[in-house]
Parts: sequence; C-alpha cells; structure tokens
Amino acid sequence: MEFAFYAAALIAVLATLRVITHTNPVHALLYLIVSLLAIACVFFSLGAYFAGALEIIVYAGAIMVLFVFVVMMLNLGSAVAEQEKQWLRPGVWIGPGILSLLLLAVIIKGIYSVSGEGIQGSVIDAKAVGITLFGPYVLAVELASMLLLAGLVVAFHVGREDRLDGVADVNAADKKTTEGRA
Repeated sequence: MEFAFYAAALIAVLATLRVITHTNPVHALLYLIVSLLAIACVFFSLGAYFAGALEIIVYAGAIMVLFVFVVMMLNLGSAVAEQEKQWLRPGVWIGPGILSLLLLAVIIKGIYSVSGEGIQGSVIDAKAVGITLFGPYVLAVELASMLLLAGLVVAFHVGREDRLDGVADVNAADKKTTEGRA
C-alpha cells in the first residue's frame, strides 16, 4: 500500500503541475480530473475509503463535469490562450514560488514538531454523515447548491456577451430586410 500511496501522490503532483501550466482550458480541466482521481487513490491507500469515494463522486464526478461543460459552453478563443501565455512568463512565478517555499517551511516545521502520540478519533459511517448533512445543515447544503447554480448562470451570461452582439446584428439585419419588403 505504501507504493500505491507514493505513486498516486506523484501522479497527483505531476497532473496538478500540468493543470497550472497548460494553456488549453479543456485539457487543464482533464488534468485536474486526473489529479483528483489520484488524490482519491491516496485516500484509498490510507484506508479512508469513504473520503476516496466522496472525492470521486463529488469532486471528480459532479463538480468537474460541471466545470468542463461551462468551459466548453463559453467557447473561449485564442485571446484567452494569449492571456494565459502571459501568465506563464517566469517573472510572474516569483510571488507564488516564495509563497510555496514559505508554506513548505511551515509544513516541515509542523511535521518535525509533532509528538509521537497519535490522534484519537472515532469512525463515522456514511449514514451518520448523510443524517448530519441533511438534518441540521440542510440549509447550508441548499445554499451551496444555489451558489453553484448561480455561478453557472453568471459564467454562461458573461461568456455569452461577445456572441450576443453578433446575434443582435443578425436580428437588426433581419428587421431591415423585412421592413424593406413591407
């Protein structure tokens, strides 16, 4: 299981690097799906089967399919690809690189400062999670679903703005031809 953990972790890191450096948004999303599936494999290798299943169903399944549909529906052109190439210049990576090194230092310090005692916890089954989510937290779950729907609608309308001008011009041309006939 240790080999599976390290192999899945390596795949997750490499796929995530391709997500950040790829200029095609659809390919970047597909690499993100690979990364999320690799993280699910990490959960499975650690014995957290429920977390792995949730990772696959919720993140790699539902949310990423929604992202792929939105990106394909927006039909981003070459202008976005040029903008992303500007983001990939070496000078742009100085700030995130410093932040990454700082976070790595904090993680290493946290690892070496941990005592030998384990964390005491209890096993929670899927039924208890479902009862909790759709019991006292049902309003939060519904608000999260409405937020995702609102984000989809906003993304559709923002991406549709450029094409709407072309449709308006076609409709104006149709009106002129019908007025000329009357």
